[in-house]
Amino acid sequence: MLKGQSNLILSPYYEIYDLIIPKDNVLRNINELIDFSFIYEELTTKYCHDNGRGAIDPIRMFKYLFLKKMFDLSDVDVVERSKYDMSFKFFLGMAPEEGVINPSSLTKFRKIRLQDINLLDLLINKTVEIAIEKEIIKSTTIIVDSTHTSARYNQKSLREQLLDYTRKLRKSVYEVDENMKAQFPSKVNNGILEDEIEYSQKLIDVIEKNEVLVHYPKVKEKLNLLKEAVNDDLEYLALSHDTDAKTGHKTADTSFFGYKTHLALSEERLITAATVTTGEKHDGKELKQLVEKSKAAGIDVVEIIGDAAYSEKENLEYAKKENLQLISKLSKTVTHGNRINKNKFEFNKDAGMYVCQAGHMSIRKGSSRPNKHLEDGNGYVESYYFDVEKCKRCPFREGCYKEGAKTKTYSVSIKSHTHQDHINFQESDYFKERAKERYKIEAKNSELKHRHGFETASSSGLFGMEMQAAITIFAVNIKRILRLMN
Repeated sequence: MLKGQSNLILSPYYEIYDLIIPKDNVLRNINELIDFSFIYEELTTKYCHDNGRGAIDPIRMFKYLFLKKMFDLSDVDVVERSKYDMSFKFFLGMAPEEGVINPSSLTKFRKIRLQDINLLDLLINKTVEIAIEKEIIKSTTIIVDSTHTSARYNQKSLREQLLDYTRKLRKSVYEVDENMKAQFPSKVNNGILEDEIEYSQKLIDVIEKNEVLVHYPKVKEKLNLLKEAVNDDLEYLALSHDTDAKTGHKTADTSFFGYKTHLALSEERLITAATVTTGEKHDGKELKQLVEKSKAAGIDVVEIIGDAAYSEKENLEYAKKENLQLISKLSKTVTHGNRINKNKFEFNKDAGMYVCQAGHMSIRKGSSRPNKHLEDGNGYVESYYFDVEKCKRCPFREGCYKEGAKTKTYSVSIKSHTHQDHINFQESDYFKERAKERYKIEAKNSELKHRHGFETASSSGLFGMEMQAAITIFAVNIKRILRLMN
């Protein structure tokens, strides 16, 4: 049986909330702003209604996840804080004296109850609906971009992860009591994972024996992270890896292993749509979906602002067909004419290079002007060279790399007259002025990463990344709505 959000809380201490939680408290304001019953309506089919023990209210479970992302806390710490933080208890719909859940229930809720729910669109659409109702969103422009998130697993070796956790824990301890250095075990530096695990456990034991030290929040949070790594994550990491994550490139020299979240942002800095892909996917391919999702959420899209990744030919044609103004500077290589193997090679606009389906980036490029390939003789051909040694071992080499070849190139024809209308448009004062609005989405990407833990995936797999994106964006949008209302 499920408990509904509207159930009356019967407690002789309930009035304490009115005494100690200010009227302008952010969690009180969120409770007043949002009717969370939509969560109950979406998840009711995920529970058995006539058998077994009563389930924890799904609205309360969702609110726990919301608090976790709102304040960038671990499962253990968000539950721990709800024991003593009265604003947390009030937000969760708990009586002041009521006990808390087991942190493991949050993992089960994410993996079982939220399966097969399009939570990403559901939560974004809900926030946009609220913003429109409050007359916050008035613009007809969306700004598009992507932000990358590193995979939780395999971006570092297991030993490197433990070194990182122990270093942060020691630093937080020294800020409280530098004399603890003398009590800590000797650090190991022999490169052996088993010895690093043993050192980590000794460090945990020493700190937990200090009853005063473990009650400092900054120490306790770092301690919990290390304990989770030793007790829960390491066995999984040793046996598995994130099979969904892929290598993406930010520049010709830098790469990341993980995912991309493609975003559409209104000029009021509210996220109106999002899609989650693996790291190697091209930004421009997501434009149409971001526009359609924004429209479905209730946004009257008239103008799109994006970087050069969105200026490919298909997007220009789509914008023209839908009577949309596309403020995206042309990239000659993205907006080329015809090319073969379009699905096997994607252009990375940050690095200015092509990436093959195996995730390998070209190492250099050259250009030539063979008139036989160009009808008007005004264009030229760009050739992108790949590392042959990688091609020889590539699982996709059949039909792509010719055995024994000393070079592997991918060539594209650049036609200078193909997008003349857009070339003229991007030279206008209007284009140049509107393009300046892109900074807003770059600032939003930074907020997601640095304030809400979006730099690293909190679980493995594309589904886990979508769940993280859904709840993080929901929290960020709600904060923005409250700020604009005030």
